[in-house]
Amino acid sequence: MARFEYTAVGANKKTVTGSIESTSLVSARSYLQKQGLRPLIVKAVKEGGFKLPFLSSDKVKSRDMVIFTRQLATMINAGVPLVRSLATLQAQTESQAFKKHIAAIAKDIEGGTSFAEALDKHSSVFSPVYINMVRAGEAGGILDDILKKLAVQQEKDASIRKKFKSAMAYPSVLIFITFSVFIALMTFVMPKIGKIVIDLGGENAKVPTLTKAMLGISDFMTSKWYILVGAILLIVVFLPRYIKTPEGRRNKDRLLLKIPVLKVVVVKVAVARFARTFASLMSAGVSVIESIEVTSKAVGNSLVEAELIAAAKVVSEGQPFSVPLANSKIFPPIVSQMLAVGEETGQIGEILIKVADFYEEEVDATVESLSSILEPIMIVVMGAMVGLIAASVMGPISNLSSQI
Repeated sequence: MARFEYTAVGANKKTVTGSIESTSLVSARSYLQKQGLRPLIVKAVKEGGFKLPFLSSDKVKSRDMVIFTRQLATMINAGVPLVRSLATLQAQTESQAFKKHIAAIAKDIEGGTSFAEALDKHSSVFSPVYINMVRAGEAGGILDDILKKLAVQQEKDASIRKKFKSAMAYPSVLIFITFSVFIALMTFVMPKIGKIVIDLGGENAKVPTLTKAMLGISDFMTSKWYILVGAILLIVVFLPRYIKTPEGRRNKDRLLLKIPVLKVVVVKVAVARFARTFASLMSAGVSVIESIEVTSKAVGNSLVEAELIAAAKVVSEGQPFSVPLANSKIFPPIVSQMLAVGEETGQIGEILIKVADFYEEEVDATVESLSSILEPIMIVVMGAMVGLIAASVMGPISNLSSQI
């Protein structure tokens, strides 16, 4: 969020000045026009002071979002006005970044903006699914029920992410240790071994091919270290930026769907998110096509998103949603079959909730097995690296001892 100062002309032809928070200059102008003002000057206000990125992050934690959503649902259900509920939650939340967002949302609502439109100005915090479900809840007068469903959905997503991170923690540590040991051996141990071999056998000493290869790698790492450091920095700095681009995201998602073990997890997570989100939107009264388009942005995979957007076009032509889904290369056949049953019985929401529950259980089981599979693999890889270095060391020593 950025702060903008403005000078505008009101309905009474008077000039007014002030400041607002918005995501961009365009959205700031749009907001002023919706308030009945004709903007003359709108400019961004530069924030003073130096802030480190990792100390001044505006990211809102999923835990804070879940607590906010569930408490807001409870307060609205109890009859507390929306603005007063937001003021209470603003005072309770510990996140300073979230406090600013809630304050701006409450201010917009006081100015006559709907809750969904106010959330839409904070799209960096609230997802399209969240905003559209709130919009449907406002239209149907069931905002408290919708917020409860959103809280459940957020808790499910957070649970899946937490389990996946915990399952990958130990393999990640092993990978780090493996490469650290390899670098240490190649930069400190191998050069000394190479010197010993030359001292004992002379410049023309016969060295096994494996030892030559390892000495060559060691020489490159010690003499051209700046190239390695530069490559690592490029990967650390530019790879995340590339992945955020549309092309980079597609390539990353395509790669994930080609890795045998990860493909299973990615597909099951995408199906679980799709089923629960689509069911929630349908039960909120959102149209089928709009539900598909919104859900496509929530599954977390660009290839699945492309398939759902293509399916929305087919549905707009009069076909049931289960028809294009049956031809999917990613979704399992059971999803389209269950959806077809829901379309025939008029219980799409109930059936897809069962599908979501099933695949969330499958994700839990797969993630647990993933951890148990990766751990021995990484131990074997670590042992293989150390074994190669040991073999490259013992080879020339054995040859030299036989010659002596």
